[in-house]
Amino acid sequence: MPQFDVGASIGENALMSDNDFSSNICSISEIDPEKVAFVQKMALPEHTVEKVSRLFSALSDPTRLKILHALTVTEELCVCDLAALAELSVSAVSHQLRLLRDRDLVRARRDGRMVYYSVADDHIAILMGTGVEHAEE
Repeated sequence: MPQFDVGASIGENALMSDNDFSSNICSISEIDPEKVAFVQKMALPEHTVEKVSRLFSALSDPTRLKILHALTVTEELCVCDLAALAELSVSAVSHQLRLLRDRDLVRARRDGRMVYYSVADDHIAILMGTGVEHAEE
C-alpha cells in the first residue's frame, strides 16, 4: 500500500520511501470529517476486534504456524505426525493444538484411540496461503 508524504504541498501526494522516518506524522492537525465519519460507521464491533486479535495472536508463534501449514497441505494429521514434523515433543505440540482449537483454527476428529487434526475451515487455509505469499514477495 503506498504511503503519501504528508509534508508534500496540497495536491502533491509524493510517495514516501520505506526509509523516510522523518515525515511519519502530519505537519498540520486537520481531519477530514467525511472520511472519519465513514470509517467510524464501518468500524468493527468490539467482539469482532477481540476475535481477530486472538486469531493473529495465535498465528504469531512459529510452532503454531508450522502446525497450521502442515494441516493446510494435507487433509489431517495426528499429534504424533505433527510432533515429528515440528521436531517437538508430543506434549509440546498438544499444548499448541489446544490453543489452536480454543481459537477455532483447528478441529479434532477421534477414530478409536487416535485423534486427527485438520484446519477448521477454508478461511484458515486461505489466510495461511496469503500470509506465505506475502512473506515470499
